[in-house]
Formats: sequence, structure tokens, C-alpha cells
Amino acid sequence: MADESPLIRSLRTAVAAAPGDVPLRLHFAELLLSEGRNEEAVAEAAVALQHAPGDAAARALMMRAMGMPPVAPPVVPPVAEKPAAPAAPAPEAPEAPAPAFDWAAAEQQVQDLVGPRFLEDPQAADGEGAAGDAAAWDVDAPGAVRLADVGGMEEVKDRLEAAFLAPMRNPELRRLYGKSLRGGLLLYGPPGCGKTFIARAVAGELGANFLTVSLSDVLDMWIGASEKNIHDIFETARRQAPCVVFLDELDALGAKRSRTHHSGLRNVVNQLLTELDGIASGAGNEGVFVLAATNVPWDVDIALRRPGRLDRTLLVLPPDAAAREAILRYHLRERPIEAIDLGKLVKVTEDFSGADLAHLCETAAEAALLDSARSGAVRLITTKDLLGAAKQIKPSTEPWFAAARNVAMFANEGGLYDDLLAYLKRKRKL
Repeated sequence: MADESPLIRSLRTAVAAAPGDVPLRLHFAELLLSEGRNEEAVAEAAVALQHAPGDAAARALMMRAMGMPPVAPPVVPPVAEKPAAPAAPAPEAPEAPAPAFDWAAAEQQVQDLVGPRFLEDPQAADGEGAAGDAAAWDVDAPGAVRLADVGGMEEVKDRLEAAFLAPMRNPELRRLYGKSLRGGLLLYGPPGCGKTFIARAVAGELGANFLTVSLSDVLDMWIGASEKNIHDIFETARRQAPCVVFLDELDALGAKRSRTHHSGLRNVVNQLLTELDGIASGAGNEGVFVLAATNVPWDVDIALRRPGRLDRTLLVLPPDAAAREAILRYHLRERPIEAIDLGKLVKVTEDFSGADLAHLCETAAEAALLDSARSGAVRLITTKDLLGAAKQIKPSTEPWFAAARNVAMFANEGGLYDDLLAYLKRKRKL
């Protein structure tokens, strides 16, 4: 404050530098009190009592600052010299008890100046651990979605069954054939083709809990907090086993460290590697299954894809004809439609992603709604509306295949993208 004396400013600085020095704080409070700044003196005395609850000088100073009468100390009679002839002591009047300090009144007066000494932890009160504990992560209960709910995509289902599901369902056969469950599964392909839905279906097949992790769940502004978040997520999965940990947008969580200049992101990748190794090695990590999804697997750090980590790779392509029909039926099921020719729609929507098909149905519904609003008569959605919408919409997968083609042709080290290369040749996109 501008009107403070140099002495008060110096003492305020000294108290801030040594907050636990009770005598220094009381000296500062005495000086404030002498200048008539009683509220500040009460606040300083209250802080002193936080550090030394039984300090009599702090209590006395607070009472004086609050205008309360001082508590008289008990009167101790002096020790008389032993008389030659003892006489009967004269009866003393009973001493009045000292008035007790009214802490409730003091707390009301200083509650706006001094914060509470202790903060209640809402989760600790319920026996659930500290607020920052890993139990704070949301884990979805086993869902009803199964692979049978995924329309078409039989090749994807077969790969999942052989590489992931069959060994987990049949532990005796797994032991007989020496099949290892180490590592996880990386789903990659164009955006909007159902990678997240497939991951949920896998969790449903296993009857496992489902924990989704994205970059926003992990990154934190404080040093070391992002790495702790990664560890807490996997600790939660271990406690909630069986549990599927789904790493969404892995290229953001596990970007190539050679291209990452920010040390915080590099440390996140390092911690993720550590947790994946923990899942792969100890018996205490049984029942935790790792799935990851990305649109750009070539941007994922290569260490994440080594054996024992995310070593199984599955290409999730745009839905085939059977899948497109199932998706169109799903998005039209609650709309007013009339004589829809799904066969025509399936033919003209090749290379459409699931998201493109949902957008197609939305666009057709908008056209019918607009006509109804203009004419004043409600009309149904027809095949013509859907075919017109299909002409307006370009498959969002085309830019992805344009970029993926170069990777499959010129950066296919170790055959990582052989399945993508085979698909491009089959579709004559090379």
C-alpha cells in the first residue's frame, strides 16, 4: 500500500519470506495494531495461530485486536515463610473462573480475512481416495455393442477374431499353441470409417470395461503432470480389469519423437512406452487390453509399434456394400421415407465413409424438409432425394488415399503397409 511506512513494508516482506516465523509475524501484528489497523492485525494473529495453535501471545494479541478484555492470569499466592507457630490459614474467597475465549465469535470476524486451515477432500470423505487419484477417470461399463452389430466388413472381423479375440476367449488353446497376448492392436485407415465403433465392439465381445484416452485427457500445463495422467489412466484400467484402453488419435499422443521439439510431448511418449511395457510383462496386468486408432500411422513413433507394444495392425477401410446398406438403414430408420432403393444408393456411394453416409441422409432430409416448408404439405424422403444428395457429396476418403498412396509406395519399410498396398492395387488407385 502506498501510505505504508518503510518499517511496515520491510516487515511485510520479511513475513512473506518466512511465513512460519511466529515471533516475527506477531511483531508485525503488534506494529499494525499500534497504528490502528486492527483487521490486518487480527488476520496476522490468526495466521500465527495456524502455525502455533497454543501460542498464548498470539491469542492475547488477537483478543486485543478484536477489542476483547484480556483474560486475567490466575492469582498465585506468594509462598510465605514458615512461621514459628503455625496458624490456621484464613479461608480464601473462591476465585472466579477465567472467561473462556470465544473461538466461534473470533472465527466469524476473521472468516473473510483468513481461509480455512484444512480443506475437505470430497472423495476422501467417501473412502474413494484423493481427488487426483486415478479413480477419477471415467470407465464405461461393458456395453451391448458386439461385432455382429458392425455391418459387413467381414475381413476386418476375421482379422480381429484371429489376432485378438480367439486367443483371449480360449486360454487352453492359447497355452497349447503358445499364443502370446503381449502387445496391442492398432487400427488405422481413413477418418469416419468406424474405428472407435469397432473398438467398442471388441470391448463388448470381451465383456470388458472401456476407457477412452485422447490428447486432451493427458496434456497438462504442469511439468510431470501429463506423464502422471498416463500412469493414472493405466492404473485405473488395471484396477477395473478386464478393461479395454482405447488410445484415440494415437498420432497426437504418440507422435514421432524425432519430429517433436517440445520436451513435454516427448516425455508423454516415453511414459506411454513404459506403461505398454508394464501391460506386456507382469501377471498383475492381466485383463488389460490396448487398442489404438489413427488416421496417419506413419506419424506414430516407431517404438510404439515394435513387438510387445502395438504390434498388431489392422486396416479399417471404407465400408463395403453390405456395411453401406446397414449404415443407410440405420440412419434412415426414424425418418419419414418412401420406397427407398438401397441397391442404387449402395452402388453410387462407393468409397463413402460411415460419416459421409450419415451426412448424405441428413442432406436428403434437409431437402425434403425445405420442400415441405415451402409447399405447406409434408412429403416423404424419396430415393431421388438421396441420390441427389449423393451427387453433391464427395467421399471424404479421397484426400486420405492420395496421401496414403505415397506412403504405401515409397515408405513401406518392413511391409508395414502391405494390406494398404494390396487394397490400392485392387481398386486400381496406384
